[in-house]
Amino acid sequence: MLQTRGVTAVEELVILAGVWFAISPFTVHFAAAAPDLALTNLIVGIALAVVGLCMSIAPERTGDLNLAVLLFGVWMIISPWVVARDADTGAIVSNVITGACVCLFALTAGGLLMSKRRT
Repeated sequence: MLQTRGVTAVEELVILAGVWFAISPFTVHFAAAAPDLALTNLIVGIALAVVGLCMSIAPERTGDLNLAVLLFGVWMIISPWVVARDADTGAIVSNVITGACVCLFALTAGGLLMSKRRT
């Protein structure tokens, strides 16, 4: 079995990051100022949480889904400038930090899986 404890923890963090990203427009209070970005965050957050859930349900596919998580993380980082050109600082900081964490989670899970395959 390819799954390790570390990968399981990363999968759970991906789910939590997805939930946070979905609710962040309402907790950071930029939903009214940037409704397009708020909608994007909601959709991407739900999708990321579902991918994280799929990673935990089908651990043999975790390696394939890590690429999707990494792409979600990159999109999270660049979305304030692509979707809402006049996004406020709170939205930018929230998206960039969450996106960087998601990229880190994907890279960590990928590294853990590669080290598990080598042994």
